[in-house]
Amino acid sequence: YQLGFSNCRWYSCPKEDGSATVISIRQLSKRFGDQEAVRAIDLEIPAGQLVGLLGPNGAGKSTTIKMLTGMLLPSSGTAEVYGFDVVRQPLEVKRVVGYVPESGAVFESLTGWEYLELVAALYHIPDDEAHARIRRFGQFFELDEETLRDKQLSAYSKGMRQKVVITSALLHNPQVIFFDEPLNGLDANVALSVKTLITSLAREGKTVVFCSHILDVVERICQRIVILHQGRILADGTLAELQQRCGEQSLEHIFNQLTGTRNLLARAEEFARGLTQ
Repeated sequence: YQLGFSNCRWYSCPKEDGSATVISIRQLSKRFGDQEAVRAIDLEIPAGQLVGLLGPNGAGKSTTIKMLTGMLLPSSGTAEVYGFDVVRQPLEVKRVVGYVPESGAVFESLTGWEYLELVAALYHIPDDEAHARIRRFGQFFELDEETLRDKQLSAYSKGMRQKVVITSALLHNPQVIFFDEPLNGLDANVALSVKTLITSLAREGKTVVFCSHILDVVERICQRIVILHQGRILADGTLAELQQRCGEQSLEHIFNQLTGTRNLLARAEEFARGLTQ
């Protein structure tokens, strides 16, 4: 089975004008009690762009994505996805977005096939078309139909479960896709296929937001990089622009400089020496 959109016709969509804004965020904030997880951020992302969203743990990445997918209500500010307001039109937003959450949560009492059928039904995909899409994904991910139909998700390995989660996010052919640590649990070969799939989706006109702690992957595949820290956007630009701004070549060093962990290696070495004394 070859990766390619000639074999995945249901993925195809008209090319959008690259200047058209698909995600629009204005002064978006989210508070949990006294804690402000996201602090009045502004961001615009056009169609067909693959954006890496980076930040240390607790920076506000997942909270931002959950607001953009309608899972969390903003405390203030506005956000639109594909022209739909995330607060006033949450169902319309959900119809056009796909979301791979970091947790990879599924209904473990269902088989993989039953779970994907449920997802397809939520998006009103006709049974015959849904089954064809599930089989196509099964071929791509090397999940045989017998396993999908007969084995409960509780018996799947972490990698197998992640394949089902990615399939469920893409099953309805979304226009905007949010990947939050999508490579978790995947072996090297499958991870390579998923990275190629993600870049191909962007070339086909999909808007993709890719969150990952694997900085070398973001450095290789993302056209634009947005770095969050303590709920604020610290940097937004291409890798070349960030390199010029920070005077560093690798994204790892740029990230460390901007998020205040530049002395991380020295601290780790000092800590290791203390352990051996």
